Amino acid sequence: MKKVAALLSLLALAGCELLAPVPLDPPVSSGATLPPEMQRVLDDHTIAWQARDAPGLAALFADDRIVMPNACPPVQGRDAVQKCYTGSGGDLNLRPLDHRLDAAFGYIIGEYAMKADAPAAGRFVLTLTKGAGGRWLIVA
Repeated sequence: MKKVAALLSLLALAGCELLAPVPLDPPVSSGATLPPEMQRVLDDHTIAWQARDAPGLAALFADDRIVMPNACPPVQGRDAVQKCYTGSGGDLNLRPLDHRLDAAFGYIIGEYAMKADAPAAGRFVLTLTKGAGGRWLIVA
């Protein structure tokens, strides 16, 4: 069940329409207040997506995991994630609604919109693992 939820979240995130680049303003959050280390994941994802920065997006993923983005078939490793996301990006605003974390794993449930003041266009679930140095990385 967790794998299905993670897959659906990635499909929702990856399914964002490709739009013209926008200025890289810090993302606006509504809903749940996340711990700073989890908010960093959403902020970094939003900034990289807006900049169409495939290497920046790939750096947010755990390197040894299989990822199932909507933009391509399932891939494993940051190089494959980067290749998958090359050319993807545009307007995006991620809004956390809930989260949980323990010593090694966590998740963020939220919604996304193309603009901060726009209604939600979809929902997501990010599953996270704590990587080297205590940095949270996207598993699914």
